[in-house]
Amino acid sequence: MRSTPISYLLWLLGLVGFCGIHRFYNGKWITGLLYLFTFGFLFIGQFIDLLLIPLMTRRANFNARVDAVMAGY
Repeated sequence: MRSTPISYLLWLLGLVGFCGIHRFYNGKWITGLLYLFTFGFLFIGQFIDLLLIPLMTRRANFNARVDAVMAGY
């Protein structure tokens, strides 16, 4: 299970140059790499993610539950 507070802590790493780590944590590998190499789309994307982190975390947890159920069948 992903945690929203941990996602926000990882988001803070973007302020010191490690942009996109919160996206890796929430299973968004491609956009995580884009953020990492473009400094969070020049930090604009980093600040937009402040609003999107709860949704990303909820979606990652939902996908993990669905995967667990499907693995049981």
